[in-house]
Amino acid sequence: MNLKETLHSVDQQLPSPVRLPSAAVVASGLIGGYAVARLTRVRALGGVVLLANGVLAGRTWYTSAGPVTTAGLSVVYLAGFGLSHPLAKKIGAWPSVFGVAAVNAAASWVLVDRHNFARAGDERNDIA
Repeated sequence: MNLKETLHSVDQQLPSPVRLPSAAVVASGLIGGYAVARLTRVRALGGVVLLANGVLAGRTWYTSAGPVTTAGLSVVYLAGFGLSHPLAKKIGAWPSVFGVAAVNAAASWVLVDRHNFARAGDERNDIA
């Protein structure tokens, strides 16, 4: 089995990317990644959580909104991770992590999830 077939097989076993709210995935990746790194004192394990959730959210972004939005939200996700470090020196670690998680979740919701999870007949969410 080549790499392409392996990735396709893994993709088929995961939940539908459109049914999974990327806002929750990115928030849990940032918060969970920090929590795992802090509790285990192994930063690499936190990085694994961050990466796995980023890939999972990326599937939703790409399937729902295409490559440009995926690239933009990926930059926001990675920037949030990077900016949380200097921000933590000013406001504390947990407030920093929650802040960047909230920004990432909001961006994911506005650009992708609100279209996937709009209630039928809710005209406020039916923006073309």
